[in-house]
Amino acid sequence: MKDDLQASAVSDQRLLDLGYKPEFRREMSLFGVLGISFCAIGVLTGMSSAFQTGLFSGGPLGLFWGWNICSLFMLFIALSLAEICSAYPTMGGLYFWVCKMKPDVPILGFCTGWIYSIAMVFTGTSGNLSVALYIASMAEVGTGRTLTRVEIAGIAWGINIFSGIINTVGTKAIGRMSTFNVWWTLGGTFVLVITLLVKAPAKNSAAFVFTDFENFTGWDSRGFVVLLGFLQAIYTLAGCETAAQVAEEAKRAEILAPLAVVGSIAGSWFIGLAYMLALLFSVQSIASVQATSYAIPIAQLFYDAVGPRLTIMCLVVVTLAQVMAAVTAFTASSRLFYALARDNAFPAKEKYMALNRFQAPYWGVWTSVIIGCIISCAYIGSTIAFNAILSSAAISVMLSYLQPIIIRVFWLDSLPELGPFNLGRWSWPINFASLLFSTFICVLFVLPTAYPVNVLNMNYAIVAVGGLFVIVAINWVTWGRFSFVGPVQTFKAEKS
Repeated sequence: MKDDLQASAVSDQRLLDLGYKPEFRREMSLFGVLGISFCAIGVLTGMSSAFQTGLFSGGPLGLFWGWNICSLFMLFIALSLAEICSAYPTMGGLYFWVCKMKPDVPILGFCTGWIYSIAMVFTGTSGNLSVALYIASMAEVGTGRTLTRVEIAGIAWGINIFSGIINTVGTKAIGRMSTFNVWWTLGGTFVLVITLLVKAPAKNSAAFVFTDFENFTGWDSRGFVVLLGFLQAIYTLAGCETAAQVAEEAKRAEILAPLAVVGSIAGSWFIGLAYMLALLFSVQSIASVQATSYAIPIAQLFYDAVGPRLTIMCLVVVTLAQVMAAVTAFTASSRLFYALARDNAFPAKEKYMALNRFQAPYWGVWTSVIIGCIISCAYIGSTIAFNAILSSAAISVMLSYLQPIIIRVFWLDSLPELGPFNLGRWSWPINFASLLFSTFICVLFVLPTAYPVNVLNMNYAIVAVGGLFVIVAINWVTWGRFSFVGPVQTFKAEKS
């Protein structure tokens, strides 16, 4: 108990030094903070939901090598962000870091905060719809009944509201859930891997797993098709920085938060690799997965490999992990709304900074829920529009990563005071590699994924991202530039 109090006091003092009065109880341990990032990454869920992206764009060859290459560069990005997080362990995360490192250009911090917070809401919405799609797949496997879009959207609404209720309970519930998620991910991966490898009627050869090339995209360029498969890994691995959003609720945040940022990527790399190899060795027919009628294609792979009963078990494992991942996205968005409101970068400051008796910023939580429910309605009318909105979330996250990394590369004195976690002489090379990779991925995300391109397979993510930029720009011009000048101190040290 005494050690915990001392650890909290050290972190509170660092927050005071940054000009913020501590408002949250520090109740999260390393496993709690690590679990937040693990939840946000959701390696089981991301791999399962986006597996077909790589399977149809490059096949096993692209999936295996794409996963390892992207994991390495995402680790570089995690190291870059962790170094900044250690110096500035506040819940504003990326937004606050940009403000502190480039205080003379407040529009950069304002745009980063808005884009990233909206991206977190979209990510949570995407996760909640994925839960609905997994449930719809279980229903079809178990009963043969195909749920309508309205029914799937209704389930997504229910999961959105459930996420809001869990987040309203507060820090202790989220911390315990995220800790549980670490063990659920480890145990779930073990169960899925063993089930697939033992029950699959036919096992693929090593040559198939490591060298087989598949192309369902229509593009002729082998290299470009494999690169498109990289998107599966990025969809899965984004989210490591979420630990920063609970930094003000963690003991020794300047150490635990950056360790969680890096550890979540390193752990997800190896857990995801084990799961991916099991999927590749046990997939019975790629054409069958491509032609599936199930709401989520991975259900067809499970069904072909292990039969209907075990398919439902596999889907339950992934679905519960997806629920926890979606809950965590709203945890992050609500904390971002709080941080933005604290610095006059978000309207209704008093409401969005209000905490209930569970220490939850409930206005931010339920704003996320309402937006999520509205977006879920788009799924009823047009899956193309819905997918464009959610694809924009992944691009927005990568663009948000870019902002602090660009500053670290081109303004070498932007981080004058390093935290206990720092990269030393490797800092600039790692930041530079992170910059190149992030830029490359942002371009790749907006390229068309099918050929010939038509109105049905066009990648509309660029339109959605453009719309998001317009919203943020209007907010800055009409309101933000008059109210936001950078982080607002809520505590001032007395002069001696």
